[in-house]
Amino acid sequence: MNREICTIGFAKKSLEQFVNLIKNAGVTRLVDTRLNNTSQLSGYAKKNDLSYVMRLVGISYHHDILLAPTDDILSAYKKKQMTWDEYEKQYVGLLEKRKIESRIDEILTDEVTCFLCSEDKPHHCHRRLLAEYLHHHKREIKVSHLV
Repeated sequence: MNREICTIGFAKKSLEQFVNLIKNAGVTRLVDTRLNNTSQLSGYAKKNDLSYVMRLVGISYHHDILLAPTDDILSAYKKKQMTWDEYEKQYVGLLEKRKIESRIDEILTDEVTCFLCSEDKPHHCHRRLLAEYLHHHKREIKVSHLV
């Protein structure tokens, strides 16, 4: 079982940059952790377009809504009704409630897995929190952020 997780955001990256980053990292499985992956604002990262491009470059694409924050949490943070610290606590609490750690083998499989969201940097992004949460439950998991 491969225990490597990468994370990436598509914002501020061209499709070429995005594909090169994940290919150079050896990613074979892209897991979309966004709540909404069909927005027109997503450009090339809309669900069907991204799934198609990933097939072209030999990477499997999966959307896992249980890894996404809820609309309530996401909206409150975007509207500045909650701080990053509050967002982090609520999102990690959601992962605990959903018992995401019990799905580690399903989420990671035997491939190099990359978690996708929109934020260009991982600092204030749920994909980083998700990777850290899984690492906390399985210390052998190696995490890298593609930027």
